[in-house]
Amino acid sequence: MDKKPRGRQKNVTGQANNVYKRGEGLNTGPVGSQNGYAGKQNAPGQSASGGQRQTTRSGSRAPIIIAVLALLLGGGGIGGLSSILGGGGGTETYYTPSSQSQSYSTASNGGLASLSGGGATVSSGWTDTSAQQSQGTVNTSVVSGARNKRTVIKGNNQDTVTVMVYMCGTDLESQNGMGTSDLSEMASATLGSNVHVIVYTGGCRQWRNNIVSNSYNQIYEVRDGGLKKLVDNAGTGAMTSPTTLSGFIKWCKENYPANRNELILWDHGSGSVSGYGYDEKNARSGSMTLAGLNQALSAGGVTFDFIGFDACLMATAETALMLDPYADYLIASEETEPGVGWYYTNWLTKLSSNTSMATVDIGKNIVDDFVNVCAQRCRGQKTTLSVIDLAELSATLPSKLSGFSKSVSSLISNKEYKQVSDARNATREFARSNRIDMVDLADLGTKVGTKEGAEMAGAIKSAVKYNRTSSDISNAYGLSIYFPYRSTKQVDMAVSTYNAIGMDSDYAKCIKQFASLETSGQIAAGGSSSPYSSISGNFSTGSSSMGSLDSELIGQLLSGFLGGGYGRISGLTDSNIEYYSERAMSESDTIQYIADNQLDAGALVWTESGGEYTMTLPEAQWDLVHSVDLNMFYDDGSGYIDLGLDNIYSFRGNTLVADTSKTWLAINGQVVAYYHTDTEDDGTNYTITGRVPCMINGVRAELILVFDNQTPMGYIAGARYIYTNGETETVAKGIEALDPADVIDFVCDYYSYSGEYQNSYYLGD
Repeated sequence: MDKKPRGRQKNVTGQANNVYKRGEGLNTGPVGSQNGYAGKQNAPGQSASGGQRQTTRSGSRAPIIIAVLALLLGGGGIGGLSSILGGGGGTETYYTPSSQSQSYSTASNGGLASLSGGGATVSSGWTDTSAQQSQGTVNTSVVSGARNKRTVIKGNNQDTVTVMVYMCGTDLESQNGMGTSDLSEMASATLGSNVHVIVYTGGCRQWRNNIVSNSYNQIYEVRDGGLKKLVDNAGTGAMTSPTTLSGFIKWCKENYPANRNELILWDHGSGSVSGYGYDEKNARSGSMTLAGLNQALSAGGVTFDFIGFDACLMATAETALMLDPYADYLIASEETEPGVGWYYTNWLTKLSSNTSMATVDIGKNIVDDFVNVCAQRCRGQKTTLSVIDLAELSATLPSKLSGFSKSVSSLISNKEYKQVSDARNATREFARSNRIDMVDLADLGTKVGTKEGAEMAGAIKSAVKYNRTSSDISNAYGLSIYFPYRSTKQVDMAVSTYNAIGMDSDYAKCIKQFASLETSGQIAAGGSSSPYSSISGNFSTGSSSMGSLDSELIGQLLSGFLGGGYGRISGLTDSNIEYYSERAMSESDTIQYIADNQLDAGALVWTESGGEYTMTLPEAQWDLVHSVDLNMFYDDGSGYIDLGLDNIYSFRGNTLVADTSKTWLAINGQVVAYYHTDTEDDGTNYTITGRVPCMINGVRAELILVFDNQTPMGYIAGARYIYTNGETETVAKGIEALDPADVIDFVCDYYSYSGEYQNSYYLGD
């Protein structure tokens, strides 16, 4: 490889003996590998090449066993080093610093209520420092052929504006008061008589203020520094139901007519497949898919100046193309949002001072405030926000996306899958640890390297009128798309969504073909990146029973999968493998392609000399490895504690040098399970991000750790809550800061010696 993966710097400072599982099993499900390692292995006693597996277990002071594993064809992109820490000998550690109802009952009085926290700390005292921040320039040009804007601005401050805020408070409010904080920011704005900010509240078990009801959905107007109750009981309908959203839009249209309407959807988000929203009180209602949003907006009957998502991951091509009939602009984030979300005071005040302000300038104010506040209050949490001209995008992107899709299909059919896979691996990806497969579309088009990809990227960059990111994000141009790679279990669902919203069929065909060949490669590779072949002795110093597979055996493996062997690929069942029948190559060509392009597992041999373990592969073989991580397991005498994944290693040319020091990352002296998730490296500056599973006050969460040029020993950038019981497919916003009174218990996964996940436990003291 021309550019090897970057390893993280270590700082060994002392010893710790507190690596042990504590208490009873937490029954959270795996906190490390999403589905654990069980079920990903080959049949008992068999290696992927059909050879017998020799099972061994090392004692409490285990010799280190290390292996490199890489999924065939780059799909999933995982290469791993596996290691066992011997229990009982003390461990060197290194530390990091710190029912539907649309019959609304009107409120009995129209009085004003000022916000006061009911247990939440509410602050809106951020100072506008935008003049000192690095900002971009708004692109005011519009390509020929774009439709006219549906919102007609009168000018001279004669416009009336209704800002509809659909605030599904959910756990963002009940646990951290984020909804209350944003309501306070809105109330702090200076609003003119021709600007009405109308807020629909619900979806939350416990509002952390003394105004908003925990029992009913309600409607408020933000006015004169407080909230004026307009509807006391708007029912208890799920806020992820399209009829609830459309009912609110209709109500605003009737009661607060305006020539400029803005809609802001406040909650969690999860991109193109799962869509928007999690209602904490109606969890079984699921999220509102793009098809559901389409239904709600169609029924609402309002055309919006802009539709914004104060939610994670909703700046997607699929969202934008679906929204075109209903809005002129989309304002949304490609990445997960830090918990502070949008900052409302400044941009609402500026809009009130000039209700004829151009929409792109409103958007610029929103973006600048958001990025600047996050930089001050959420250091290390990745931030993106963009303003997309839907009138232009709808005129240019569909044909360009179709052309790009056909070019990708052509590459695959011409046996150039690796070019696509390498491009997908190198493309800017969002919420990577959640495996939702959202990537920047312009970056993907550029990296695939076709003329059609470049043309598509140009169209996107033109339609994105304003875009800013935090300093630790590159190649994020304002619009993402679903492209399967980490997991293929959502391909069928994505295609179903595309059919429902009328999206281009060429793109659906393209991702099905890519996912089909990726799955075929995973089948041939045994469907596993499990480190247990290493621990059990399947790989060892100087020998390996894993070699390249011939085409006959590959054909047998693929036939076995079609016969019902879905379990070997994590997440696949007979209900979500329809995409697998969409092939760009014939079956015989597919088999031969895999045989010609597989990673030779027989070459994964460690050489030991003077206690140093090294592995040398030819450049062409290293080129098949997309990432490398150290996977550490601690033998406690009864099984293995999974301590996670870390990018600790080094290269000498084409030789990989293993880290065999038996040290691991700790926080304040406590060894933790740490999982490296992302490395941003431009050759000079770098940012390495990882996560640490934990409980915060008894609620499943994970700390976000960041290591960069300025802080190579790392810092805790924040935290986010994690859903463990299928509450929602959406991704939680980040927590701004930990409270000194928070109780944090670190969590680890525990495996038997046969490699089966047992449970998850508190880790150490």
